[in-house]
Amino acid sequence: MSGSKPSSPIMPSDIGSRLSPFDRFATAAAAFVSRAWFFVMCVSLVLVWAPSFFVLRDMDTWQLIINTVTTIVTFLLVALLQNTQTRANDAVQHKLNAIAEGLAQVLTHLNAEYDDEEQRREVGELRSAVGLEDKESA
Repeated sequence: MSGSKPSSPIMPSDIGSRLSPFDRFATAAAAFVSRAWFFVMCVSLVLVWAPSFFVLRDMDTWQLIINTVTTIVTFLLVALLQNTQTRANDAVQHKLNAIAEGLAQVLTHLNAEYDDEEQRREVGELRSAVGLEDKESA
C-alpha cells in the first residue's frame, strides 16, 4: 500500500449514460454475435465452403477463401468484444468501489461511539480497496 489516502469512489450517479458511437456499435455487435442464429450462420458458411473444394480444384484458393474470411471476422470481433468487456468490467468495478465505500461509511457511523482499533483497521482496509484496480493493473 502506498499510504496515501485513496481517492473517493466514482458513484453510480456520477457516471453518465452517454456512450460514444463506437461504444454503441460495439454493444450492438456483441449482441448480434452472441445469438444462436449467428453461430448457425457461421456453421452454414463452413458447410457452403466445404463442397467448394470440388469446384475450386486449386487447393490454395480453396484454403485462402475460408482463411481470409474467418481471419477478418475474428480480428474485428476481438476488437469489438474487448471494448464491450472492458466497459462491463469498469462498470462492475465502479459498483464494487461504491459498495466498499458505502459499507465503510456505514460501519464508521454505526460504531462512532466505540473506539475499537480492529474496527478502524477494517474500515481502513475497505477504504483501501476503493481504487485498488488502478494500483494493481498496468
